Amino acid sequence: MKIYVVLSAFAVALFAGCAKKSTGSFQGYIEGEYVYVASPLGGALAQLAVARGDSVKAGQLLFELERQSEAAALAQAGKNLSQAQAQLDDMKKGSRPTEIASLEAQLERVQASLKLSAAELVRREKLGGSNVISKEELDQARAQNDANQAQVNQLTADLATSRLGGRADAVRAAQAAAESQQAALVKTVWSFDQKRQAAPAAALVHDTLYRAGEFVAAGNPVVVLLPPANLKARFFVPQEKLAAIKIGGIVSVKPDGVARGLRATVNYISTQAEYTPPVIFSRETRANLVFMIEAKFSPADAVELRPGQPVDVEIQ
Repeated sequence: MKIYVVLSAFAVALFAGCAKKSTGSFQGYIEGEYVYVASPLGGALAQLAVARGDSVKAGQLLFELERQSEAAALAQAGKNLSQAQAQLDDMKKGSRPTEIASLEAQLERVQASLKLSAAELVRREKLGGSNVISKEELDQARAQNDANQAQVNQLTADLATSRLGGRADAVRAAQAAAESQQAALVKTVWSFDQKRQAAPAAALVHDTLYRAGEFVAAGNPVVVLLPPANLKARFFVPQEKLAAIKIGGIVSVKPDGVARGLRATVNYISTQAEYTPPVIFSRETRANLVFMIEAKFSPADAVELRPGQPVDVEIQ
């Protein structure tokens, strides 16, 4: 009986010692947030530029869908824009140089006729005072001079109008048409570019979901990436230890098979307990509550980790 009591006391003491030793050390695992790269447009997969397990750099090509129709639409949009811009430029220029030269020649001819008719009118007015010519001849001279003056005024206005270009309303309409074609070109370029997708950041290719030649529906992921920055340690802390952990705090994370602990920064603390018991908690049930904590690594340390790895976490 004494031996049993001694062994029991030894076991209790050993358990208490182990529990004390594990204070501040928590179990967890590595979690990864994957990036699913897709095209907003559908089409056959023309090129898959990466394979599962590859390491890619930011901006590196991942895949390309067929885009013959987008290329044709792009060429058409470019020509439509050129046409609209040419019409706008032509409207701003006014009449052609040869048309303006013709109006200028007509104006010079009529101005010469006006000069002649004005001189003739002066002579007839002098003669009319001495009754050498009739009143009708004087009226004809005045009418001819007035007609020549009217032609000069008309051609002067026509020449000024031809140099002005199109009316303001017509020019604004042509400007709007050119801007509309510019917007259509931008949209077509966007559609053309979306058929090629590149890596948004340096990452590991976790998986590829299609083979070349297969049809990919719009929005369906083709390549799954795992950037090192998206790896984190997820561990669980009893509620009585929660006060010792703060956002921005440093923890030491030691995965299985890694000799040294990796530094990580706490970036998330769950707002509620996992597996929440009923509303009324006894002291025994409160001891079972745990809160999920997440901590992120530096890019250099994250390269060594893989999702699902079990880890031991110690609070620094």
